[in-house]
Amino acid sequence: MALPKRRHSKSRGRKRRTHWKITVPTVQECPHCHQLKLAHRICPNCGYYNGRQVVSVKEAE
Repeated sequence: MALPKRRHSKSRGRKRRTHWKITVPTVQECPHCHQLKLAHRICPNCGYYNGRQVVSVKEAE
């Protein structure tokens, strides 16, 4: 396995890590109930996905 001949500086390692960023999840409006939901997921509020009901959601008491 290859080993570095000289030590890498802190700034060199930090420059390499500048692209290690967390991304914000894409949130869209549900076309059925108009609540915010994650893209390409079933709506947790109404249970609809792609224009049809996939999961029946229980009402909170």
